[in-house]
Amino acid sequence: MFEALGRVVVRRPWWVIAGWVLLAVIVVATAPKLKSTSDEASFLPNHYESIQAMNLQKSAFPQAATPAAIIVVERADGKALTGADSAKVTAIGATLTAARVPHVTGIQVGPPSPNKLVQTIAVQMPTPTGANDKTQPDAVKVLRVDLQHQLTGTDLKGGITGTAAQTLDSQKSGDRAQAIIGVATIGLIIVLLVVIFRSPIIALLPIVTIGVVSQIADGFIGWANKAFNLKTDSSVTALLIVVLFGVGTDYILFLMFRYRERLRAGEDSKTAMISAVARVGEAIASAAGAVIIAFLALALSTLGLFKSLGPALAIAVAVTLIAGLTLIPAIVSLLGTRVFWPSKSWRREPTGARFAVIGAALGRHPARFAIASGGIMVLLAVAALGFHPNFDLTGGSTSTSSESTVYSKELLKGLPAGATEPTQVYLRSTTHSPLPASEVADYRSTLNTVRGVGQVAAATLSPDRTVAYYQVTLTEKPESAAAIATVRGTLRSTAHHDAPTRTTALVGGITAVYADIGKAVNHDYTVVFPVAAILILLILGLLLRSVVAPWYLMASVGLGFAATLGTTVLLFQHAAGQPGLIFLLPIIMYLFVVALGTDYNILMIARLREEAREGRTPHDAAAMAVRHTGPTVAAAGVILAGTFASLTLAGSSTLVQMGFAISFGIAVAAFVMALFFTPALTALIGHRAWWPGHADTGPATPTEPQTVPATAAGP
Repeated sequence: MFEALGRVVVRRPWWVIAGWVLLAVIVVATAPKLKSTSDEASFLPNHYESIQAMNLQKSAFPQAATPAAIIVVERADGKALTGADSAKVTAIGATLTAARVPHVTGIQVGPPSPNKLVQTIAVQMPTPTGANDKTQPDAVKVLRVDLQHQLTGTDLKGGITGTAAQTLDSQKSGDRAQAIIGVATIGLIIVLLVVIFRSPIIALLPIVTIGVVSQIADGFIGWANKAFNLKTDSSVTALLIVVLFGVGTDYILFLMFRYRERLRAGEDSKTAMISAVARVGEAIASAAGAVIIAFLALALSTLGLFKSLGPALAIAVAVTLIAGLTLIPAIVSLLGTRVFWPSKSWRREPTGARFAVIGAALGRHPARFAIASGGIMVLLAVAALGFHPNFDLTGGSTSTSSESTVYSKELLKGLPAGATEPTQVYLRSTTHSPLPASEVADYRSTLNTVRGVGQVAAATLSPDRTVAYYQVTLTEKPESAAAIATVRGTLRSTAHHDAPTRTTALVGGITAVYADIGKAVNHDYTVVFPVAAILILLILGLLLRSVVAPWYLMASVGLGFAATLGTTVLLFQHAAGQPGLIFLLPIIMYLFVVALGTDYNILMIARLREEAREGRTPHDAAAMAVRHTGPTVAAAGVILAGTFASLTLAGSSTLVQMGFAISFGIAVAAFVMALFFTPALTALIGHRAWWPGHADTGPATPTEPQTVPATAAGP
C-alpha cells in the first residue's frame, strides 16, 4: 500500500502540492477561529455538586456572585491604615463608581482588615457569556488605570486581583508564551536540522510545509469544536505549536534518513523516495496511529478540558501524518538530491559511526544494556509516589510578577487566605417553605466550627426565603491542597449531615470546583489510561504480528512514564519547593510519553524486524537496528524534546512543568528506552519476541520498488 502511495505521489508531485495549497486556502477562508478558556468550572459536567451550587446561585442569588475583581489597598510604607487612609479608600470607591466603568455592575468598599494592614474594594461584573467574552478583562484594564490615577500623590498603593484580573494577566502571559514558543521552536528546528544534514533547504522544509499544515489543522480543530461544542483550554494553543512542528519534523526525519540511505544504496532520487515511503511508511503510520488513538482516548474523560484536548491534538497529528506521507515526498521528489545542497555527505556512508560502535556493543552484551537502562528508569520512577496535584490553572498560567499574583499575596497580610475566592454553602428548603430564622442562624454556627474555616458571613436569604446563602472564608488559599481537603472532607460532610430536616445543602465556589475536578481526574485515570494502553497494544500487535513484543514494549514505555513523573516530582516539588504539579500533567505526560515514546519503539523494532528478515541472528539484528535507526531516533528525540522544552520559556508554572516533563520523557523514550532498553530486550528474548507469528523470519519487506522511468526520474 505504501509503495503504491509513494509511486502516485512521486509521479504526480505538482498535483499533490496544488491540492494542499488549495485545501489551505479553503480552510483559512472558511474555518472558525479557535476559542480558548481558562475557566475550570466550564470543564465539569452538571452532575458535580460545585456545578449544581453554581446553578442554584444563578437562580436564587443572581446578584450575589463572588466579586469578579478585588482592589487591594495598603500603605506604601507597610504600616497600619489610619482613619484618613480608610476615608481615602472609601473616596476612591465612590470615584470609581461615579466613573461608570463599562461592564462594572457594582463597587463595594469593605472595612479595613482586623490588623488594619489592607482594605479591599469588591468589584462586580456580569458573568462572561462565552470563551471569547473579554468584557471582564477590558474592565480590569480601565480600573487599573483609574486606580493608579487616584492613588497618585497619596501614601497608599494598590492593585487588582481576583478572577477577572487573573484572566487578563493570563491572556497577556499566553500571548507572550505563544510568541516565545513559536520563535524558540522554529529556531531550534532550523539549527538542529542544519547541524544534522548541513543543508538549509532541509532545515526550512518543515517550517514551510508545517506552517501550511498548521493552518489546516487549526481550521479542522475549529470546525470540530463548533460541531461538538468543545472547549479548548488556553494552554492547548501553545501545545499545538510544538505538537505540529515537533511531530511533523519527526516524521520528516524518519523519511529523510531512509531516503538518504536508499540514495547511498545506488537508487535514483525518485526511486529512492518511493522506496523510502514503502519502507518507512508503515512505521510512520503506525506511530501516528498510536499517538492519534492515545489522544482520542481522552474523549472518554468526564472533564470537558480533556474531551477537547484529545480530539484537537489527534486532528493535528492526523493532518501532519498525511502531509508527511504525501506533501513532503512530493516536494522532495521535485528537488531530488538538491534537497541536500550544499552538502555532499549524502553520497557516502559514514565510516566508524558512533552508533555502529554502540550497536555492536549492545549486540554482544544485551543483558548489560537492559539492566543499566532499566535500572535508571526504575530508580527515577520511585519518586513518582510523591506526586501531589495542583488544581490552580488560572494562577499557574500567570507569572509571579503579574499584578493579580502580587496583590493576591498582599491580601494575605490582613485577611484569611481564602478571601480572594470564598466558598459558598447553600441551604435549600425541600418543601418550598420559608427557612426558619433560628435554623438559619444555628446552621451558620455549625459551619463556623469546621476546621479549616476562617469565618462564615451572616446568611443572605433568597426573595422567597427558601434558600440561604453563606459565604465561607477558608484559612488556606483556595487552590491549596489543604483548602481542597477541607471542602472535600469536613466542610461538605458537615454541611450535608448537619443540614436541618427538610433541607439540603450544596457546597460551591472555586475550591469546590477544584475538589470535584480532582474526583473527576481520578475517575479519568482509571478509564483513559487502560483504554489508551489497550488500543496502542492492538496497533503494535497488528504492526508486528506478535503477541509477545507489544507487551514488553508497552511495559518499557510505562516505565519511562513513571521515571519521567518521578523526575518531575523531584525537580519541582522537592528541589523548587512547589506545592504540587498541575493536575492534568500525568494524563498529558502519559499520552505524550507513551504515544510519542511508542513512535521511537515502533521505528526501532520495525528496523530490527527488517534486519532479522535479512537472515541475521537476534543479537546481530539488534546491533544493525541500532546502527541504522539510532541516528534517526537520536535526531528526532533531540528535536522533539527541544521543541517541547521551549514551553519552559513561557514564564507560567503550568507550561514550565509541562514543557520539562514532556521533553524529559521524550529524551528518556529516545535515548534510554528505544536506543538501549528495547533492542536489548528484543535481543535477549530472541525469536520468542515474535510469537506466535514468524515476523522475523519472513521475506524482507517491502519488495524493492521498480525504478521510475528515466523520463520521470528528474535530477
